[in-house]
Amino acid sequence: MTGPGRARPTGAWRGTDALARGLLLGVVLVVAGVLAHRVVLVLFGAPLLLTTVLALLRPPGGAPDARVRLLSRVGEIGKAGAVVDVAADGELVAVRLPVPGREGPGPVHLLPAGATAIGVVLDRSTWGDGLDVRPDHLVAGPDGLVVHGPVTAPEWGRAILPPIAPLPTGLLPARARGLVGVHRSRGPGDSVELRDIRAFAPGDRLRRVDWRVSLRTGNLHVREHHAETDADVVLALDTRADVEADVALWTESGRGSPRPGGSLDLAARAAVSLAAAYLRQGDRVGLVDLGRPALWLRPGTGRRQLLALRTRLVACARVAGWSQRAVLDARQAPTGAVVVVLSPFLDDEVVQVAVHAARRGHPVLAVDVLPAALRPDRETAWGPAVLRVVELEHEVRVTALRSHGVPVIRWDGESAAVATALHATTRPRR
Repeated sequence: MTGPGRARPTGAWRGTDALARGLLLGVVLVVAGVLAHRVVLVLFGAPLLLTTVLALLRPPGGAPDARVRLLSRVGEIGKAGAVVDVAADGELVAVRLPVPGREGPGPVHLLPAGATAIGVVLDRSTWGDGLDVRPDHLVAGPDGLVVHGPVTAPEWGRAILPPIAPLPTGLLPARARGLVGVHRSRGPGDSVELRDIRAFAPGDRLRRVDWRVSLRTGNLHVREHHAETDADVVLALDTRADVEADVALWTESGRGSPRPGGSLDLAARAAVSLAAAYLRQGDRVGLVDLGRPALWLRPGTGRRQLLALRTRLVACARVAGWSQRAVLDARQAPTGAVVVVLSPFLDDEVVQVAVHAARRGHPVLAVDVLPAALRPDRETAWGPAVLRVVELEHEVRVTALRSHGVPVIRWDGESAAVATALHATTRPRR
């Protein structure tokens, strides 16, 4: 994403072919009229020569300047507005303006120089960094005899945040950091879920006395409830590769914006949906980029945490494919936190990360974001064979995860199986 700036001038005002033709034709007509004693030729050539000379004597002012005013540096998927300012001393301005729904700088529009503020509509259908408008421009002086440009202006873009899909939440293992959550803890506390009925002890509150049991037994008994705490969720995102359904187009280089329908797009959408669901009920959610651990986000709560997480995902997409190793540091996942690994599982590195997290005592859930219905490379004879090898290796890794007690589910964009799998993963084992 580029910030506000001005287009750098690429030269001074220069004459056009119309200026050269005006001078040449005016001089020829005047000289021919004088030599041939033809007043008509002089009457035709003198005004042409005079206006051309006046245009040279009174050139436009300084170099033109182009600016773009974006309504917001961070936005959502959809349409937004912007204003292009072209400050120019001339008659006509040729500027490239974007077209909604079409990528690139857009076609050239010819506008009067007086219309310096030009409203444009920006349309982005994918999240991440991308080009919104690049106001390349050319300014023409009086009668189009002198021009300035063309000037290649800076690119202007916005960070489009990943969208949030509604997702039901499930129960998570509570971590007793504060009694403010919605999950049941094993310890006693203040809630509505009954834990036990025991004999009255010094320090118990009278409002906890169970009078029915006390009258039946003849001794005071009190109700003991479970404590309600919050939980930690760590979303481990594998950004080392962004693959799509067409195997021939697989690449590990970052592009700034994810491929629509690719593994990184699916992983980010799943991460945002899970984060929004659990932040809504008061849990703490953090983010870890397995390819670049320095971009990790500490677990937090509230709307600010959700905005920070979505913004951090844009930064992760910007440097996707930076590393070949998958790293999940122990300090990035608090004790007892649920670790959700979102990856296409194309190598053994991410499998080892999930297994090691499970061995450290974390409830781990693996979300498979490999696009469904992979298509082989039709341009090569061994395309179907390569696809078959990729599918078999992926199946072996998924089987290895399940053999270590890590459940694996496939993300379909709106699956409620994630909450069910998390609940099954975090259920205490007998």
